[in-house]
Amino acid sequence: MATLYTVLLTLHNLTRWLVLLAGVWALLRAFRGVGGARAFTPTDQRAVTLFMSSLHLQVVLGLLLFGFLGSQGARAFAEGRPSFQWEHVGLGIVAAVLATLGNRFTKRAESNQAKFRAASLWTVLSLLAVLLAIPWWRPLLRLFA
Repeated sequence: MATLYTVLLTLHNLTRWLVLLAGVWALLRAFRGVGGARAFTPTDQRAVTLFMSSLHLQVVLGLLLFGFLGSQGARAFAEGRPSFQWEHVGLGIVAAVLATLGNRFTKRAESNQAKFRAASLWTVLSLLAVLLAIPWWRPLLRLFA
């Protein structure tokens, strides 16, 4: 069982970087479009969708880890505040919901500018939740340790 925990923790850690990279990519594409008269392209939509999808994967891996740890979860977050384990889970879910709303509103917006504004707003909100949820006091990269 310890091996499964290690694999899940490593995947959760690596996926963090995918989420951050996809979020920055989506945000850069959205900000470039807000300022100009550029058309909202399928690549712009892919950036928003990739961010949302990577965040969903991150949350699923996190929930598997949380379920796997069970009552030992408190010890896993012992270095930080005692409430951080719940903040971490809650903010992860909130970030995924915000990214999903962003994807939905971006797809349904009528004009290119409305699509870019929706992508910008919801991606910023979601990324803020992600950044608040990251345990920054831990190693930035853990590989099967």
